[in-house]
Amino acid sequence: MKTTHSMDTSKTQTKTNALASTEISRVSVAFIAITAGVIGCWATASLFAGTISSGGPVGLIQNFITAVIG
Repeated sequence: MKTTHSMDTSKTQTKTNALASTEISRVSVAFIAITAGVIGCWATASLFAGTISSGGPVGLIQNFITAVIG
Protein backbone atom coordinates (compact mmCIF):
# COMPACT_ATOMS: atom_id res chain seq x y z
CA MET A 1 0.00 0.00 0.00
CA LYS A 2 1.39 3.36 -0.99
CA THR A 3 1.68 6.10 1.51
CA THR A 4 0.61 9.67 0.85
CA HIS A 5 4.23 10.78 0.74
CA SER A 6 5.20 8.31 -1.99
CA MET A 7 2.10 9.22 -4.03
CA ASP A 8 2.93 12.93 -3.77
CA THR A 9 6.51 12.25 -4.79
CA SER A 10 5.33 10.25 -7.80
CA LYS A 11 2.98 13.05 -8.88
CA THR A 12 5.73 15.64 -8.50
CA GLN A 13 8.18 13.57 -10.55
CA THR A 14 5.60 13.05 -13.29
CA LYS A 15 4.81 16.76 -13.38
CA THR A 16 8.53 17.63 -13.49
CA ASN A 17 9.13 15.19 -16.36
CA ALA A 18 6.19 16.66 -18.28
CA LEU A 19 7.50 20.20 -17.77
CA ALA A 20 10.99 19.19 -18.87
CA SER A 21 9.73 17.59 -22.07
CA THR A 22 7.61 20.66 -22.81
CA GLU A 23 10.62 22.94 -22.40
CA ILE A 24 12.75 20.71 -24.62
CA SER A 25 10.04 20.87 -27.29
CA ARG A 26 9.86 24.66 -27.05
CA VAL A 27 13.63 25.02 -27.37
CA SER A 28 13.66 22.65 -30.35
CA VAL A 29 10.92 24.57 -32.14
CA ALA A 30 12.66 27.88 -31.46
CA PHE A 31 15.98 26.51 -32.75
CA ILE A 32 14.36 25.22 -35.95
CA ALA A 33 12.59 28.55 -36.49
CA ILE A 34 15.80 30.54 -36.02
CA THR A 35 17.68 28.22 -38.35
CA ALA A 36 14.97 28.55 -41.01
CA GLY A 37 15.09 32.34 -40.67
CA VAL A 38 18.86 32.44 -41.11
CA ILE A 39 18.67 30.17 -44.17
CA GLY A 40 15.91 32.34 -45.64
CA CYS A 41 17.94 35.52 -45.13
CA TRP A 42 20.99 33.89 -46.71
CA ALA A 43 18.95 32.73 -49.72
CA THR A 44 17.47 36.20 -50.20
CA ALA A 45 20.87 37.86 -49.97
CA SER A 46 22.29 35.36 -52.47
CA LEU A 47 19.45 36.00 -54.90
CA PHE A 48 19.96 39.77 -54.71
CA ALA A 49 23.72 39.39 -55.15
CA GLY A 50 23.20 37.13 -58.16
CA THR A 51 20.73 39.57 -59.68
CA ILE A 52 23.13 42.48 -59.22
CA SER A 53 26.17 40.61 -60.59
CA SER A 54 24.19 39.36 -63.62
CA GLY A 55 23.10 42.85 -64.60
CA GLY A 56 19.45 42.51 -63.63
CA PRO A 57 16.65 39.98 -63.54
CA VAL A 58 16.81 39.22 -67.27
CA GLY A 59 20.54 38.55 -67.08
CA LEU A 60 19.98 36.31 -64.06
CA ILE A 61 17.42 34.23 -65.93
CA GLN A 62 19.66 34.02 -69.01
CA ASN A 63 22.63 32.92 -66.92
CA PHE A 64 20.48 30.35 -65.10
CA ILE A 65 19.27 28.84 -68.38
CA THR A 66 22.84 28.79 -69.68
CA ALA A 67 24.01 27.03 -66.54
CA VAL A 68 21.25 24.40 -66.73
CA ILE A 69 21.60 23.71 -70.46
CA GLY A 70 25.37 23.84 -70.47
